[in-house]
Amino acid sequence: MLQIGKLRENPEWAIEGLRKRNIPNPDQLIERVLNLDNKRRELQTESDETLAVANAKAREIGALMKSGDKETAERVKQETAGLKVRTKELETLLKTVETDLFNELAKIPNIPNERVVPGKSADDNEVVVEWGEKPHLPEGALPHWEIIKKLDIVDFELGNKITGAGFPVYKNKGARLQRAMISFFLDEAVAAGYSEIQPPLLVNEDSGFGTGQLPDKEGQMYLATQDQLYLIPTAEVPITNLYRDVILQENQLPIRHVGYTPCFRREAGSWGAHVRGLNRLHQFDKVEIVRIEKPEDSYKALDEMIAHVAQLLQKLKLPYRILRLCGGDLGFAPTITYDFEVWSSAQERWLECSSVSNFETFQSNRMKLRYKAEGKTQLLHTLNGSALALPRILAAMLENNQNSDGSITIPEVLVPYTGFDRIG
Repeated sequence: MLQIGKLRENPEWAIEGLRKRNIPNPDQLIERVLNLDNKRRELQTESDETLAVANAKAREIGALMKSGDKETAERVKQETAGLKVRTKELETLLKTVETDLFNELAKIPNIPNERVVPGKSADDNEVVVEWGEKPHLPEGALPHWEIIKKLDIVDFELGNKITGAGFPVYKNKGARLQRAMISFFLDEAVAAGYSEIQPPLLVNEDSGFGTGQLPDKEGQMYLATQDQLYLIPTAEVPITNLYRDVILQENQLPIRHVGYTPCFRREAGSWGAHVRGLNRLHQFDKVEIVRIEKPEDSYKALDEMIAHVAQLLQKLKLPYRILRLCGGDLGFAPTITYDFEVWSSAQERWLECSSVSNFETFQSNRMKLRYKAEGKTQLLHTLNGSALALPRILAAMLENNQNSDGSITIPEVLVPYTGFDRIG
């Protein structure tokens, strides 16, 4: 959530940023928020002044009664009663305006960082890095959805029978390969200084609001209606919310966590080759890195997270590129996002496998996540990134590592985890 003080000080900053996101009539949106804020402050001032007068008159009544001037004391009592009625009215008005202001602020997305260019869609994203050579496949090479069926390592029909479309069953060496990637990604993060967390897979509404999934993405999240708990779309949500309503000390920073979880998203639903097989799922596994940083350190941390994800892909020998998202493709909560895409040789296209984002104070303001330094309390910056999401990594790995005999070569870094170097 944007800080009202920043909007008050520099409304043009917010209006220009929202234009980058193609938000309609951003000047009217910010004006509406500032008008509510002005009304809130006016009501607060009147409420404070009215209460101060009422308290002064209460003291006056005591002095008048003590002096024996009961007539004047009764008149002042009536005045005080009127002031108390007005105080109650002001409290009710103030609560209504505060609620309206909160609801309006909650709808406004984060303001894009100055590095973010305007744009309408993913077509306007900037490619900032491209690494690796695209492999040349042997004759008869297959897309991954045919490979997994041929090798009997992932079964979509069984998943569809048990649950529905988008819930695959990993089998045999496919299941072991999933476990190997999870362990490898976790070990790499721990070696880089991240402490491991195994969080709950369901969160409450406050947690969803804190990281910006609610109310923005409620239609994409699975809801357990009886208990009003949401299945997590990413480990970012429970891990970052560990620090909701917390004031940290400066010597506790920075905080670096990594966690593996299944992720649940209702967003799958379109048709075509771009969503076939592992390209888009309702349930998938992901390792997530989360950082909490002092504001002056967060962009250095962002660069470190990008470098961490890049070295994972390099160790897997998967060609990749990094894109900086334009304003029109930026998510609700980040101020800046870098997407990683791996090259899928059989599909001849790039597959997104990671997003690394800095939210600055947007999430921490919603969560009331602060730190105390030199007697002052300030909001912290939050960051997260996929390191990595498994389905499209597996898809690219299977397609890019096909051999002429139809077998698949396992990347060397995973062999100690799998116990085999080939499938098929």
